[in-house]
Amino acid sequence: MLYIKRTDTNPYFNIAAEEYVLKNFSEDCFMLWRNEASVIVGKHQNSLAEINLDFIEINNIPVVRRISGGGAVFHDLGNLNFTFIKNAIPEKLVDFRKYTDPIIAALASMGINAHFGSRNELSINGKKISGNAEHVYHNRVLHHGTLLFETKLNMLSEALNADQSKFEDKAVKSIRSQVSNISEYLSKPISIMKFEKMIYEHVLKSDNQAKFHKFNAQDIKNINELVNSKYARWDWNYAYSPKYNFNKKVETKVGCINFNLDIKNGIIRKIELKSDTIDHQSLKNIEKLLIGKLHRKEKIEIILKQKKFQNYFKNIKPYEIINGLF
Repeated sequence: MLYIKRTDTNPYFNIAAEEYVLKNFSEDCFMLWRNEASVIVGKHQNSLAEINLDFIEINNIPVVRRISGGGAVFHDLGNLNFTFIKNAIPEKLVDFRKYTDPIIAALASMGINAHFGSRNELSINGKKISGNAEHVYHNRVLHHGTLLFETKLNMLSEALNADQSKFEDKAVKSIRSQVSNISEYLSKPISIMKFEKMIYEHVLKSDNQAKFHKFNAQDIKNINELVNSKYARWDWNYAYSPKYNFNKKVETKVGCINFNLDIKNGIIRKIELKSDTIDHQSLKNIEKLLIGKLHRKEKIEIILKQKKFQNYFKNIKPYEIINGLF
């Protein structure tokens, strides 16, 4: 197996690196890596429905879509991620136990009794410490998982504290669980770097054909090209979401407004505003401003700063409309 040393903590680069290795390497591979604070959503999720957008924006937390399914997870430098990429016969490509068992064994060597659960998660005393997902490409499978070691759990809770009641869609929904840090169960405190070394060595000792690789200049160039063309783009991270309906009611200085939007490919395909206190024509005019536009906050903010908006809503600030659209 090829052991790839990973040191970059940029989430766009790291998620792109997995697809690059999956599709461009032929060897079985194992990687350990960490991300700076970020939310990683599953391929088939509605990103906006999985995050606390205000918290994400205030804290400048990137949202990155991966190519595997499953739910949204929070990463930070206190979380260690592991990736197995292996060749397999078609009938045995998807096998969560095959890839989590080595991790369970590594934790057991540290005196930690972790269990594999019905949703492919690992838990300790009923609290989740690892989420796992897989993606199949031809005869290769990518299996990756999180290992909450000393993650800021308050940040995790806030970042994933989404109000899903505003959304109607057929996207995959995350299932919230009680979570815990692995460090709480160690008999002696260790650093996350020591923890990474112990996981690495445990997996390595069962492989007598281990080879080592560090991304070279060409690898890095290719991965960055994938970042720029896909993983750092709003089109992939948000607009790729399945079509959805968004419904929200907000109170403004001049009365209540009901917002109802149909979104497909990130574009507002239909919008309807209703209010008992604002005249019908003004509402229709603002609908015309927004129909066909991206359901993207910074783009809508530009539109609402136009003089047309102030002509339609002299007593309402743009931020009040923004609040109703997200």
